[in-house]
Amino acid sequence: MHARFVDISGQEPEPIRPWAPVKISRARIEAEIERLASLPRPANGRRGTLIVHPDAVGLGPGLAPGVDVTIDVLKPGERTTPLRRNTGQVEIGISGRGVVHVVGRSTRMERWDVCSIPSMKGHYFENDGDELWVRLSYSNAPLLAKLGVLYSEPLTDEQMAAGPNVLPSADRRPERYIRETAPDIELNDSGARLRGYEYLVDIEVVENNPLHWAWNEVREHLSWEEGDGKRTIMALYNPATERRNGATHSFFVTASSMPPGVAAQPLRRGHRHSSVAINYHFLGSGKSVVEGHVVDWSAGDLLLSAPGWSEHDHYHGPDGFGVFTVQDHPLHIGMESLIWQEKMSGPILALGSEAGQTGYVGPRTTGA
Repeated sequence: MHARFVDISGQEPEPIRPWAPVKISRARIEAEIERLASLPRPANGRRGTLIVHPDAVGLGPGLAPGVDVTIDVLKPGERTTPLRRNTGQVEIGISGRGVVHVVGRSTRMERWDVCSIPSMKGHYFENDGDELWVRLSYSNAPLLAKLGVLYSEPLTDEQMAAGPNVLPSADRRPERYIRETAPDIELNDSGARLRGYEYLVDIEVVENNPLHWAWNEVREHLSWEEGDGKRTIMALYNPATERRNGATHSFFVTASSMPPGVAAQPLRRGHRHSSVAINYHFLGSGKSVVEGHVVDWSAGDLLLSAPGWSEHDHYHGPDGFGVFTVQDHPLHIGMESLIWQEKMSGPILALGSEAGQTGYVGPRTTGA
């Protein structure tokens, strides 16, 4: 097998060609839930449907490049078999209730609760209620599949009970070759350094626990009446993601609300960013304008609302809205690829690498 040489002399980079927005209606989602619930229980207990964008081809099919969303259904009394994957996951409960078991922690999820499942943490789902438990599950599996490194491993109940094999930072091994004793040499005044191999394989652990954002707690911090002084958008933050401000290291999740009766904005130019956004609308109605395409939406609809680098803006209806947005913003911060243009006539900023947007308290919304 031989590698090819491809002459790119004088070639200009290809322009970005965003995917089209795609709406998955409440009716389609409910029909698929009904179909999944009618199936015999699979061996691993997982009844799920992957939602695939028409442009997704080859390895890693998903709703957006690098992001998948599945509809997962558990019937009363059922549980899935334990497994672990090297993905980061976000779970949003859209119907019913159940328990998410992650090594060392069990979390009860109600409707519209959100939880995170960290990479390589054993987990399973259990429906101990009396109705269908339905979740939307988001992960970075398509990205890992494209890279050829998507890993999944079934676990036994004994392995789940044993817990993770992680030593606390205070219990450092008495071995000679560890991070603390490795060479760390400053070369010059530019900041360039040399470090020993130990730094590459004995990496400082940042504890990343499964987190739970209960809707009945989150909603108290959102605006539901015009003039109540509360915010219309809040980020669900996981401290392990640090400056990336995510729910996982790949995704941020925001909860947004707009009270009924608030006057809608007039049509205007949108904004754009390299991160992709997927909206689940659980209350109200409205429309989105994405690269000139007008998409009407209402409660229960899922929408690829902002394909990467597409100009977009969102408008609420007279009944307001409630929306969860999942965006691969933290991933782009880690790669220094998060470019953002808040005004189409304004600058394109590399957020996280230079001074960012100030004065905004929400998308296209400045503070009073």
